[in-house]
Amino acid sequence: QVQLVESGGGLVQAGGSLRLSCAASGRTFSSYFTGWFRQFPGKAREFVAAISRSGGSTYYADSVKGRFTISRDNAKNTLYLQLNNLKPEDTAVYYCAARSSNFYSPSWYDYNYWGQGTQVTVSS
Repeated sequence: QVQLVESGGGLVQAGGSLRLSCAASGRTFSSYFTGWFRQFPGKAREFVAAISRSGGSTYYADSVKGRFTISRDNAKNTLYLQLNNLKPEDTAVYYCAARSSNFYSPSWYDYNYWGQGTQVTVSS
């Protein structure tokens, strides 16, 4: 098992930036394919970005491509999401997630482990 704890959310003006972190503990972090999802009120979790175990492959939702960057540091057991050029429509709770398989999936139900979420609010 792996435990995930997000941090770095907050309130930012449109056009601003934030960096989210997800600290992992428990089983070896490099054993997991990881991703970021976000959830709007009353909606299902939405795929944002994902990264392979080694960090060599990354995947993005079209809505964030070119603005967000996912990365990981397996030595520090930490996953990151750099959010640039933020828009009010990016306002959501952001979750990090992990799955044992190293195959890419944008579906939230394919991920076994979740953090508690961190709120990102973008004001116009």
